[in-house]
Amino acid sequence: MVELLGGSDVRALAEELGVVPTKKLGQNFVTDPNTIRRIVAAAKLKGNETVVEIGPGLGSLTLGLLEEAKTVIAVEIDQKMAQAIEKTVSKRAKDKDFRLVTADAMKVTELPLAPDALVANLPYNISVPVLLHFLETFPSIQSGLVLVQAEVAHRLAATPGSKVYGVPSAKLAWYADSNLAGNVGRSIFWPIPNVDSALVYFTKLVTPLGDEALRLKTFAVIDEAFSQRRKTLRQALANWAGSPALAEGYLVAAGIDPSKRGEALDINDFVAIAKQVHDAI
Repeated sequence: MVELLGGSDVRALAEELGVVPTKKLGQNFVTDPNTIRRIVAAAKLKGNETVVEIGPGLGSLTLGLLEEAKTVIAVEIDQKMAQAIEKTVSKRAKDKDFRLVTADAMKVTELPLAPDALVANLPYNISVPVLLHFLETFPSIQSGLVLVQAEVAHRLAATPGSKVYGVPSAKLAWYADSNLAGNVGRSIFWPIPNVDSALVYFTKLVTPLGDEALRLKTFAVIDEAFSQRRKTLRQALANWAGSPALAEGYLVAAGIDPSKRGEALDINDFVAIAKQVHDAI
C-alpha cells in the first residue's frame, strides 16, 4: 500500500524545497489522504491503465493514482516540483511504475507511453485549454477525471439550454460524454482557495464525430455561435458563413432553425452545420 501525503507532509516538503504556492500557476495542493482516495475512486480506474496526470505538484494525487493504476505519467512544468515528486515517489511508492515529463502541458505532444486515462487537479487558468489539448493530442485517452473550480466544472458538464452551457461544454462533447462527479471542500487544499471545487468525469465517445478537418470547422462554428450569445444563429454565424443569408442557408440545410441561439444546440447540431461547408469542399 502506498503511503499518501497528509497536510503536515505537504507543508514540510514545500518548506524543504523553498516552494511557495503561486496564484500564477494556480497551485493549491490537496492535503487530505481520504479526499485523494475519493478522487481516485471517482476516476473509476480498473488497475491496468496508464494514467497521465497534469500538474502533480508535490505528488499528493500522484501517490493515490500509483496505488490504483498500472503506470502514472506526470507532466510538471515547475523544475523544483519535478525534482520533489521524483524523491517522494521513490520514497513512498518505489515499486510502482512512475514516469516524469518536465514540460509545459500545453506544449506536450509526446509521452513515454500512450495514456488510457487522464486524472488531474487542474489550475483554474489553464483547465479547459489543457484538457482539450490532451484529448486532441492523445486519442488513446478513454476516460478521465478532473478536479477544477466549481464554476469551470459546471461549464464543462453543462447540457444545451443551461445558462452555463457554452464553448467548454460543446467542445468537450466532441470528444466525450461528461458529468459532475462530486464537490470537493475548500479546507482540504493548501493554501485554502477562495472558490469551491468540483470533479468532472468523462468517457470518450465510442464513435468519433468526424475527422480533424471537421473538428476544426465544428469548433469554429461553436466559437462563433457563443461569441454573441444573445444573437440568433443567423446573425451570430454571419461572419463565419460570409453573410446572414449564407448562414441561414447552412442552418436550414443542416435542419437547424436560424432563429435559435447557440445555447440550444448540442454537439451533433454544431457538427451538422459544419458539415455543410466541410462536405462542399
